[in-house]
Amino acid sequence: MSDMTCRHCRAPLYKKILDLGHAPPSNAYLTQAALAEPETWYPLQLFLCTGCGLVQTRDFAAPEDIFGSDYVYFSSASEHWLGHAARFCRAATERLGLDKDSHVVEIASNDGYLLRNFVRAGISCLGIEPTASTAEAARAWDVPVRQAFFGKTLASELRQDRAADLLIGNNVLAHVPDINDFAEGLATLLAPEGAISLEFPHLLRLVEEGQFDTVYHEHYSYLSLGTVSRILGAAGLRVFDVEELPTHGGSLRIWACHKAAAQKMASSVAQALQHEEACGITEPAYFEDLQARADKAAAALRNFLADCERHNQRVAAYGAAAKGTTLLNYARTDARQIAYVCDGAPFKQGRFLPGCHVPVVGPEVLRGDPPDKLLILPWNLVDEIAPALRWLEKEHGTELMTTLPEPRPLAHGAAEIPHAAGAGG
Repeated sequence: MSDMTCRHCRAPLYKKILDLGHAPPSNAYLTQAALAEPETWYPLQLFLCTGCGLVQTRDFAAPEDIFGSDYVYFSSASEHWLGHAARFCRAATERLGLDKDSHVVEIASNDGYLLRNFVRAGISCLGIEPTASTAEAARAWDVPVRQAFFGKTLASELRQDRAADLLIGNNVLAHVPDINDFAEGLATLLAPEGAISLEFPHLLRLVEEGQFDTVYHEHYSYLSLGTVSRILGAAGLRVFDVEELPTHGGSLRIWACHKAAAQKMASSVAQALQHEEACGITEPAYFEDLQARADKAAAALRNFLADCERHNQRVAAYGAAAKGTTLLNYARTDARQIAYVCDGAPFKQGRFLPGCHVPVVGPEVLRGDPPDKLLILPWNLVDEIAPALRWLEKEHGTELMTTLPEPRPLAHGAAEIPHAAGAGG
């Protein structure tokens, strides 16, 4: 039995639903010098709270160890994600009637990928971002940033200056170790008639599509609408609308407000909750096949790489994303089997993936050293990545491949790939 208690309801956690062995933090990219130093690996396991239904990892690493000053996920690296953010800002401004008298706060504002839209519109905004590298990048876009972790204490301090008419948290709720304190912080900082918009990968999609590679230490919680509604409700908030999004392989965007606010409840909330309940998303039986699917995918990748080695075929990868790190480490691959991984983000180039130590290089390497097979690791960015790589097929005969549920050639129509939607890391 686990000695850990649930992050939300504090009930004992004992129902393990996924065990991916040990792995280093997925975004802890290594320098050449660091390869000679011991690397810290932590157990990577998922538990289901049978009390409230929250799926969560065990606590092993401190947030400071995961989101340190050299954390290298920059949201602006994806044009798709920039477009997603710009569309949201336009829609939210219209929906809420935001103007120059309004105040917008984004939690985990990263490199200013979203708030720069409000800066351009002349709407007051503030980013909350704990990571120095991304906070500095945001300031270069004239985005005001408070470098800190968000919680009730910080919210109380900020509230003394100004309440938020719109609070945004895109793909941050899953990264929060103290989810109750985070929810209380939202309630503290939100104006009486303000709105909260939170986006998070939907647990239902993770299970239904076997997206085990989206499990990593940076994600403490794996969320459904039901669990998020309960967590926010305990802080005096209520969900009044929900939208399904294609991002990250299937996400939810929820809108929330104070329980006493005038916002009317949309029918979408009851419909989504009923669908989750019908699927049995809070029951252990719902997760029975997840471990077997992860094991099968890892074995398929190992067999594929072994077959390539037997036939003297060189394999490389594209996209140094966290999900790729999870997959490669669970399959116990390394740089002897995968020559390199290309990534367009300069801050990742010249480093090595944690654990498997595959070198990260720029896309230009593909021209001088094309592989026989190229694995596209971030399946949620296939639509963005694949068209720019088709020249490899024509000029060098390189076979573009996706990885889940097994390595297979990438169809020319990205829509034919089950996981080919959205944006993310």
